[in-house]
Amino acid sequence: MPVEVTERCVIPDEDLDVSFSRSGGAGGQNVNKVSSKVLLRFHLAQCQVLTFGCKERLKASCPGRLTDDGDLLVTSDRERDQHRNLEDAKDKLASLIRAALVPPKPRTPTKPSKGAKRRRLADKSRRSDVKQGRGRVSDD
Repeated sequence: MPVEVTERCVIPDEDLDVSFSRSGGAGGQNVNKVSSKVLLRFHLAQCQVLTFGCKERLKASCPGRLTDDGDLLVTSDRERDQHRNLEDAKDKLASLIRAALVPPKPRTPTKPSKGAKRRRLADKSRRSDVKQGRGRVSDD
C-alpha cells in the first residue's frame, strides 16, 4: 500500500494510517451499510523520505489538513467503493507531495527603468501643479 509520488520518492506503509467510516450523501441503503469513506493519515513529522524543506512547504501549503501532532489528513468519499476511495486518497496525497517537492523560484529584485522613473516624476509634478492651483484666489 505504499504511495508512489515519483519514481524516486515512495512513501512507505509505516508513515500511513488508513481508517474507514460511513460516507454521507446520496446512495440509498448502501450509505447506511458500507463504510466507504477513507481517512488517510500521513505521519509527516516522522517521515524519513521527504526533506525538511519539502515538509515545511507541505505544512505551509495545506494548514487546514494538519493535526496538532503534525499529521496530514486526506479524505475521500467520492466513490461508492472503498477501494476506489483509497486510491483517490492516495492520489490526492501524492499530488500534494509532488507540489511540495518543487522549491519555489527565488525572486530576483529588479530596478525600475529610467523611463519609468521619469514618467512617475512627471506625473507627480503634474499632480502637484493641480493641487497648487486649488488654493485661495488673491485680490492682486
